[in-house]
Amino acid sequence: MHNFGTKAFVAALLLGVAAPAFAADPVEPVIEVEQPSYGGWYLRGNIGMSNQFLDRLESEAFQNPGIIDHTWLDKGDFSSAPIMGVGIGYKFNDYLRGDIGVEYRGAADFNALDRVTWTGAPPTTYTNDYSGKKSEWLFLANAYADLGTFSGITPYVGAGIGASRNTISNFRDVNEINGGGGYANTTSKWNFAWALHAGIGIQATERMTIDLGYSYVNLGDARTGTLYNFDPAEPPLPGITFKDIASHDLKLGVRYSLN
Repeated sequence: MHNFGTKAFVAALLLGVAAPAFAADPVEPVIEVEQPSYGGWYLRGNIGMSNQFLDRLESEAFQNPGIIDHTWLDKGDFSSAPIMGVGIGYKFNDYLRGDIGVEYRGAADFNALDRVTWTGAPPTTYTNDYSGKKSEWLFLANAYADLGTFSGITPYVGAGIGASRNTISNFRDVNEINGGGGYANTTSKWNFAWALHAGIGIQATERMTIDLGYSYVNLGDARTGTLYNFDPAEPPLPGITFKDIASHDLKLGVRYSLN
């Protein structure tokens, strides 16, 4: 009995020591690391409409010594015109992103009307009905601040600087009273440009955001070519400058993340 008890005790001890060797390897806990929602490149595209205006028209011809009085009856305005743009950008974090883009701004119709009185006996008064088209290529580098996301909607503000190539085409000056007038050839002018932006981004899918935006854009100046009279006997006149052109733009766009 003594031997049996001893043997049983030794067997139990050996089993207790060996048991951990046969146990399964411990399972390491899986720790999920939340991926950041920022960082990475994106592409964007937009369409929209411009609503443009200018400060004034200027020309040396308006200061001709023979003019007694020059008055603007309509200083000029533009029709709305389509906008199409593309760009590439980078999202730095949840609140800051930037992009560079190019935008073609379609031809907007322009019309203005003045009244001129010339010296003479008696003085001669007539009107000039100006018409033409203006278009531009706009290149901007932009920075945006996203103001937080609420139910998939992210409001933002931003600003941009760059350059605009403004083109005046089909410019005509019609003097209906005297049956005269003139024209200017198509001319383009480069300008410094800047913009202020605001809008909302609507998360459509994991990668795609719908962008509803507004921009105030300052396009600088534009200029016609030399003014030629319909009567070849009349000397040409200096071109007309469109001063301080700006626009209120409404745009619909898409941003697509490349992450």
